[in-house]
Amino acid sequence: MYPTGALSVNLRPNTFSPSQHLTLCIKPLRDSSGANIYLEKTGALKLLLRDGDYGPGQVHCFGFEQVGLFVEATPQQDISRRTTGFHYELSSRPAGSELQALSAPCRPCSDTEVLLAVCTSDFVVRGAIQDVTHEPKRQESAIHLHVSWIYRQKSRVFWPAPEGGWWGHITTLLECGVRPGRGEFLFTGHMHFGEARLGCAPRLEDFQRMYRDAEERGLNPCEMDIE
Repeated sequence: MYPTGALSVNLRPNTFSPSQHLTLCIKPLRDSSGANIYLEKTGALKLLLRDGDYGPGQVHCFGFEQVGLFVEATPQQDISRRTTGFHYELSSRPAGSELQALSAPCRPCSDTEVLLAVCTSDFVVRGAIQDVTHEPKRQESAIHLHVSWIYRQKSRVFWPAPEGGWWGHITTLLECGVRPGRGEFLFTGHMHFGEARLGCAPRLEDFQRMYRDAEERGLNPCEMDIE
């Protein structure tokens, strides 16, 4: 609160091995102000977030070798209260593909990416899109789902629905132009700052086809009941 001066922030995981590829993501608090945030690497600074330019929901991710942050208070003409803060997450997913919603949100997944997503995602569900709502200020879309089967959910994303099955919503970027569509899909994704973010989402029949093809060739990275 009332930021003055500057400080260096060095973030470290509880456990780390040289073979791990870690990603650090930071998300400023909604009302954060009063400081610029820089990446700090080998003594050089790169401006990451300028005071006053924090967009709602803005997230920045980069590799573990660049985890030094430099937070510098900006001069103020008044004494009104300001608070500088951000959430952070360390992930074992590489920065280039850490979240499809952050790296290449609108590119369809390849068969290999879908099969890997089924094995590594925080949630994997089968269901249909009931509605899509857009939040232009956050540049995001919320996809409201009716889920017929839950294969995995590490956090409580989907809740029992009165009519049977489950309901819940996941988010993706507004630029993807997601719209309600007929039929069932397989939805995968990761939890990111407490929100379920969309990863790969093939049509169910396409996923079943690629799963069976990989199974015949012994290339499935994990097994699941696809019927």
